[in-house]
Amino acid sequence: MSLAKRVQSLTPSSTLAITSKAKALKADGHDVIGLGAGEPDFNTPKYILEAAKTAMDEGKTKYTPAGGLVELKDAIIEKFKHDQNLDFNRDEVIVTTGAKHALYTLFQVLLNKDDEVIIPIPYWVSYPEQVKLSEGVPVYIKAQESNQFKITPEQLEASITDRTKAFVINSPSNPTGVLYSEEELRALGEVAVKHNIWIVSDEIYEKLIYGGKQHQSIAASTKEIKDKTIIINGVSKSHSMTGWRIGYAAGNSEVIKAMSNLVSHATSNPTSIAQHAAIAAYTHGEEEIERMNKAFEERLHKLYNWIVEIPNVTCVKPDGAFYLFPNVKQVVENSPFKTTDEWVAKLLEEEKVALVPGSGFGAEDNIRLSYANSLDQLEEAAKRIKKFVETHTK
Repeated sequence: MSLAKRVQSLTPSSTLAITSKAKALKADGHDVIGLGAGEPDFNTPKYILEAAKTAMDEGKTKYTPAGGLVELKDAIIEKFKHDQNLDFNRDEVIVTTGAKHALYTLFQVLLNKDDEVIIPIPYWVSYPEQVKLSEGVPVYIKAQESNQFKITPEQLEASITDRTKAFVINSPSNPTGVLYSEEELRALGEVAVKHNIWIVSDEIYEKLIYGGKQHQSIAASTKEIKDKTIIINGVSKSHSMTGWRIGYAAGNSEVIKAMSNLVSHATSNPTSIAQHAAIAAYTHGEEEIERMNKAFEERLHKLYNWIVEIPNVTCVKPDGAFYLFPNVKQVVENSPFKTTDEWVAKLLEEEKVALVPGSGFGAEDNIRLSYANSLDQLEEAAKRIKKFVETHTK
């Protein structure tokens, strides 16, 4: 069979692959601890479930506008005003079938063949693949671990060419969990404005921030930066609604209109019931977010301490999200395995701990561990990893 060239070069999602393998082992009766999933382990809060049930009972099961319900757009607009003091109009917001779909649609409407998109390393696995599907070219900047995995304005400026169309910023980050400061974001935004390129700001983890720190949207830096920014967000991580598939984009009205036109031919509209659930998510229940965040913060501190106690493992401590991104270069070099990917595969085989190799994020010396799991499971996973390292150290 001859498939389209656009899909032949795609790299499968490493996070989904490891999660699938872990689930298969569990189904076969193995005691697998999964640290690969990029989703909260809490159920969707009850008040959101009740809103979905009410919507179904009231017959709100029909098509909606392609760009989303007006009521949900209004809730999103109010959220932007309340959380970041950002003002948007309805024609500057589109609701999509998950934040991933918002990103995909955005790249489809922004990019022409061979347009370049600057992507910091480490990156979320789907950024480069979505750019390639839009016939664009990913251009990578390696964020140094010594700089907390953050790129600098100098690095960004040096990577811009006459083909650069956009750059991607993800704060807090998947996979590192690092958070850019207000000053750091403004400096990057000023470079983008200077060169008239789009800023794609993925803010899906904005509610998952610890240690008393606060999220800052790059769009809130200056009016000029806001005008060049498209914000991507959703309820998946903040409200434990990964399966509901509700995301959104906010920014330039012409870009949003183009996205709405495209999705009208692709998905018709996001699921009506899920949209009503998302309205409830954004109009009630802040205490539920706080409850989940407290649990994540406790897990972060404990798992971080357990992991850095393992010989030759180093780790930048995250500010947000629910991942650790330890460096295991020295561990692998002291083992019989040639690559981190081999090391991760053997860890799953021997100790039944599933985590994601950093190669999927452009960082071959690292691994990603999700702490969206119980403390007991996280502690046991750390013990198994330590045992594995000790067993396979030359």
